[in-house]
Amino acid sequence: MRRRRVKQAALLISMAALAVSYAPARGDEYSFAQVERGRYLAAAGDCQSCHTARDGTPFAGGRPIETPFGVVYSANITPDRANGIGAWSSDEFYRALHEGISANGAHLYPAFPYPWYTKVTRADADAIYAYLKTLDPVDSKPPPTALDWPLNYRFVMAGWNELFFHPGTFEPDAGKSPEWNRGAYLVQGLGHCGACHTPMNTFGASERGRFLHGADLQNWYAPSLTGDLRSGLGNWSKDDIAAFLKTGRNAKTLAYGPMAEVIRYSTSQLSDADLSAVATYLKDMPAAQPQQQPQKPSQQLTRSGEAIYADACSACHRMNGEGVPGTFPALKGDAVAQSSDASSVVHLILRGGRAVATDARPTPFAMPAFGWKLSDEEIAAVTTYIRSAWGNAAPAVSADFVHSVRDATQASSE
Repeated sequence: MRRRRVKQAALLISMAALAVSYAPARGDEYSFAQVERGRYLAAAGDCQSCHTARDGTPFAGGRPIETPFGVVYSANITPDRANGIGAWSSDEFYRALHEGISANGAHLYPAFPYPWYTKVTRADADAIYAYLKTLDPVDSKPPPTALDWPLNYRFVMAGWNELFFHPGTFEPDAGKSPEWNRGAYLVQGLGHCGACHTPMNTFGASERGRFLHGADLQNWYAPSLTGDLRSGLGNWSKDDIAAFLKTGRNAKTLAYGPMAEVIRYSTSQLSDADLSAVATYLKDMPAAQPQQQPQKPSQQLTRSGEAIYADACSACHRMNGEGVPGTFPALKGDAVAQSSDASSVVHLILRGGRAVATDARPTPFAMPAFGWKLSDEEIAAVTTYIRSAWGNAAPAVSADFVHSVRDATQASSE
């Protein structure tokens, strides 16, 4: 009887060892410190928001990313061996970030921001890889891309890379402080701020000569992050920038639209030291080339817009445009309101918006939609008034422009 029990125990141990040998890697070979650093860096890179479909499992991919050339679906980056990165080596993962090439040798599309991730150091890439290997594997295959010809053939990206991609790990500027360099590393690389806030050329490549000058973004406008006084961060202090990134609000504005998601999953998770570094770097950005003073709108349009504003907007934003600090954003002096592109303002008036909830500020305020109530002409009038009142200066908005935003936002919600 005793010998039989010994044999049964040996058999169970052998079966357990066999099960372990076939179990997927879960990151046991990495230290706790490396995995935790990878978790932090994955947040800094905003990996979760892009690699999670609506109502989907985090990091399992399948989120549609709209581009001027069609739709790209984000990849599954869980350690599933069939549909994720479970079979990838750390070298292959680093190559994807650094060169934009998948484990199977196929070229990735720059909807995955490898033109910015190329600056990530090998140590940081390895830490992110270690963290991702600890996630639960999800057997989920994202839909295929739906791009226009010839971009539906990935080999075309080899030519695009030759023209527009400049690989290379971040090189610190010896003439700048360590804090500035840390901020530059986060903004230029892992944080890939330029992917949204830098204009793109006809071929979908960022115009490096206009870095962070503001850009169109899926029916929104990502404002300038340069030192422009009217349409950039010229009137923001370092503390204003850090507070906005940490909490989603400051004395000047609230986060909404795509930026709200960035703050929720990424910047609100960063340390105060890193947020201060980002603010230090951004405050050192020079202003873009001075814009021409826009022509003042007609008195008739201004009076019409002011009447609509008094009826629909003044209760929260006040007739003087100063709002309620930390609750209802000021429109007076607002950079988004004075941007060259009025898409974000029109978008908010049409469909409303909800501020982001963060650990520091868990109560999200919301703005109601007015698209059901106001015509294109009325929205054009009130938007023009907001962009030209209280010392603001930005071009007038036409009813045709409002109509185009209305159609685009309606289509994207269907």
